[in-house]
Amino acid sequence: MKKKIALFLAAVMAALSVTACSDASGSDKAYVQSKGTLIVGITDFAPMDYKNDTGDTWIGFDADMAKAFAADLGVEAQFIEITNWDNKSIELDTKSVDVVWNGMTLTDDVKELMSTGEPYCKNAQVVVTKADKAGDYKTVDDIKSLSFAVENGSAGAEALDEVSIKYTSVDTQAKALMEVASGSVDACVIDLLMAGAMIGEGTSYSDLATTEVSLSDEEYGVGFRKDSDLVEAFNTFWKKAYDDGTVMKTAETYGIAQNIIAK
Repeated sequence: MKKKIALFLAAVMAALSVTACSDASGSDKAYVQSKGTLIVGITDFAPMDYKNDTGDTWIGFDADMAKAFAADLGVEAQFIEITNWDNKSIELDTKSVDVVWNGMTLTDDVKELMSTGEPYCKNAQVVVTKADKAGDYKTVDDIKSLSFAVENGSAGAEALDEVSIKYTSVDTQAKALMEVASGSVDACVIDLLMAGAMIGEGTSYSDLATTEVSLSDEEYGVGFRKDSDLVEAFNTFWKKAYDDGTVMKTAETYGIAQNIIAK
């Protein structure tokens, strides 16, 4: 028994030694390559990250480009849903994920909590209501009497905070849309890219529409741990993928080519 315990302890110490060695250099890139996986933190957010028709594979512009980045590193991409978007930096710091790649708006809070790659996509925060009411709202003052649902920790929540409009927090932008569709709230604030993919004629939310109220113009970026050398690896990869046409071809597949920032 003592021999088995000694062998077990030796194995644990060896494992800890390997982990320590992989981290000792301070290289996040080496850490990811040593374990063979790039763990990508996401939420369900079409057209950036969402499940295919059979529900077994993550697809979307961000998902496809994350897979390409992982392949460039010589590893496999794995996707984990971040259930509370407020905790995205914690997920990075605890190494639950290696990167946050989910149409993430580069807010001041994001830039303070993590290192980010160069922005790659333009976006805006838009107000969505029932289509038969959308034309009634043209200014911020027009929407102040409405009840809202917004994803917690999102750029939409921050935009409403800035104009002192109260709201109900939900887990995802998709749930915010569901609240409007069900009539539980009057409106929601979501990303322009998501609105383009999820509402209007030919979608599951044909009775919803965007108003003329745009709360902010913004840029998307990919988040990494503070001072991670994966930032440089990402920027190098992205420039190469843009130059060889991969970025724009993928963007055209998901209908967002007009939002991509030229490199």
